[in-house]
Amino acid sequence: MTLVVGYHPERGGTDALALAALLAHRLGEPLVVTTVVPTPWTTPSMARVDAEFEQWAQDLAAHAARTGAAELARMAVPVDVDFRTVQHKSVSGGLLQAVADSAAHTLVLGSADGPDGEVSLGSTGDRLLHSSSVALAVSPRGFSARSGHLTRITCAYAGTPESRSAVAAGLSLAGRLGIAARVVTFAVRGRTMYPPEAGLHAEDVVLAALSEQSAAALHDLRTDGVIGPGVDATVVTGGSWRDALDAAGFAPGEILVLGTSPRGPIRRVFLGSRAAKIVRSSPVPVLVVPG
Repeated sequence: MTLVVGYHPERGGTDALALAALLAHRLGEPLVVTTVVPTPWTTPSMARVDAEFEQWAQDLAAHAARTGAAELARMAVPVDVDFRTVQHKSVSGGLLQAVADSAAHTLVLGSADGPDGEVSLGSTGDRLLHSSSVALAVSPRGFSARSGHLTRITCAYAGTPESRSAVAAGLSLAGRLGIAARVVTFAVRGRTMYPPEAGLHAEDVVLAALSEQSAAALHDLRTDGVIGPGVDATVVTGGSWRDALDAAGFAPGEILVLGTSPRGPIRRVFLGSRAAKIVRSSPVPVLVVPG
């Protein structure tokens, strides 16, 4: 099996490369570093535009390979790597083509522009979440500077069949990586304000009830054998998604695994509103598994 990482020297490529290299190394699988360049115009030019475009594409590919190789050498993560360039009209389409050509099981991306330590999907990541049929891993900004190892898998469980499958996939991945695992259910108060006649503590009552339901759902996972006796399972609460993610106590090198709902006639990655909020609030790399 293979991992594909989308790499551009100037667009979050280092963070994506760091996460992809760590995963490939721990899994003992090859890594395909892919740079997507635009396709040339279909109409021949009377000037030297076509030749100049082709030279630019070649220069970008060579620069990406040199920079990527230097970054991997600096990271000192031994991995079997192949550098490839794909011409496509869109970055997302080119990366999906690379996934298909390599028969990859996971596509790794870096975050778009945003605060350090946060996951930011950007337009390419958003398109891939709607069109990829393989797992999609996204590294937060600055991941390579904060962590050089993998420590634990956290599986987010929402009580749905898709999230149950994601828990099983996350626990299996933790076993393959040789790291610890836990299962977390997030209970978030939200921004809904109840009318005065409901009482000032109505939101606390609702949150407590949600926490009890979440704990019961985690108990069912243990009863059904999805979670083994050595795996920690807990409910984390917060007044917002960011508060809940902060309260989860993520450590450097941790990965958050999410399950999503299927979309269309085949299994694809597709984020619902709950999962999207978790992804955008995560301080650690996120692995989104197709529903």
